[in-house]
Amino acid sequence: MRHVHFPAQRLAGAAAAAAGLAAAPVRRIGDKARWYLPAALTADFLGAAVPVGLVFHAAQQVRPVYCALGAALAWTGVQAVRRRYASRALGESRGVLPVLHDWLILIGVLAVARVVTGESTPRLSALGALLPALLVTVACHKLTYRHLSAARREAHAVSRVLVVGEPGAAGAVIEHLAARTDHPYVVVGVVPVGAGPLEGGVPVAARLDESAPEAPNADSTAVLGAVRSHHADLVLVAPGARIAGERLRKVAWALHDAGLELAVFPGLVDVSVKRLETVSAGGLAVLRVAPPVSRGVQTLLKSVLDRTGAGVGLLLLSPVFLGIVLAIRLGSRGPAFYRQQRIGRDGVPFTMWKFRTMVVDADRLKNELSGANENDGLMFKIRRDPRVTRVGRLLRRTSMDELPQLLNVLSGHMSLVGPRPPLPEEVAQYDEVELRRLTVRPGMTGLWQISGRSDLSWDETIQLDLQYVDNWSFTSDVDVMGRTLRAVVDGRGAY
Repeated sequence: MRHVHFPAQRLAGAAAAAAGLAAAPVRRIGDKARWYLPAALTADFLGAAVPVGLVFHAAQQVRPVYCALGAALAWTGVQAVRRRYASRALGESRGVLPVLHDWLILIGVLAVARVVTGESTPRLSALGALLPALLVTVACHKLTYRHLSAARREAHAVSRVLVVGEPGAAGAVIEHLAARTDHPYVVVGVVPVGAGPLEGGVPVAARLDESAPEAPNADSTAVLGAVRSHHADLVLVAPGARIAGERLRKVAWALHDAGLELAVFPGLVDVSVKRLETVSAGGLAVLRVAPPVSRGVQTLLKSVLDRTGAGVGLLLLSPVFLGIVLAIRLGSRGPAFYRQQRIGRDGVPFTMWKFRTMVVDADRLKNELSGANENDGLMFKIRRDPRVTRVGRLLRRTSMDELPQLLNVLSGHMSLVGPRPPLPEEVAQYDEVELRRLTVRPGMTGLWQISGRSDLSWDETIQLDLQYVDNWSFTSDVDVMGRTLRAVVDGRGAY
């Protein structure tokens, strides 16, 4: 994989955090905004109570206030049991599906309560009264998530991490965390085990002997001292031959006795937690990694959703297609549709359809513009591409130029969700890592589309595609399709 450049904001934030270690902050840097919990509780309570009270009052229910109060307590209670108000969960992105799952549990709870109390409001009215609770909760999650993401991009509301491990392993963890901004960790110190150089500019808080020290508590004392001097919230261990087994166990005891958190990096990268399972084998803690989904019910559901969604989409959007065709033909000479050879699943080529957004000789002009390419990898992208027509610019901004790919989905060459379909000349330069993205059907939308599109670097694009290939599920596809609408409206990276 090509080198990934560190985001400047994350590096600057880490440097600022490391430079400010002389005195402990008044509020720990790992704390989230204090308004998250009251905002979530208020939104959930009122989002359930107000609509239920109004609907039940309109239906002339005998005790609408009690029903509203019961619905609100049930909704907040379900989420409390599901640990949605825990500090770790507040502000984190959960998507729509987990909230929908909680809401369905609420429906079940209230259905039982309805039978027990003999409440007689019409079922559809009662169900409609509970729908705003779902929408308000999702909106509140979006608000806190956007606020928390902005804070973390500026290196606020993050967890201060002390990394412990052999120099090579510790350095790899530090480099990986510095290269990403989709996590709450800022490394403020490192405790290398043994001699060896460390890169990245992170201060060495202490250094452990290569072999287990003769003094029984030497490792624990060194690590605890480093935690206190650097005000770390978490100790992250990159285990290796020199820090494992009984030695790691004693460090864990010392940290836990001091009320501190310990995490162990298993060496896996971009593996969804849904694929991980902890099991015990003779006292050994074993991490089982499930293989990516490649067959079974989920793949069948994906195929059904693809074909059904494409067929219905083509039927409903046929008037839109006609309007776009007329706009393209009136705006510039040439055909309304554009066909291009792309590479699909397992390297099989296919013809991809799009609405034409460029002048008719755009492919010939590409070589003349090669020096203006703004992408750092194999893709060719220019923010102000002179080949794009006036109508084409609007189509690209709204992603409507992609709509004819519904024909490719209907024919089975593409999926509604998947990696971006590459060009043959791009695939010709793929290495063995990049070729893995061809093990699934390409998609009309995907993680690339909802994460910034053309604003992403080549490495970020490949990383997102591989993340999808290894971790996709039917529910994640549904979630991506839901988030695609927001990405299209936002228009970021669409050019």
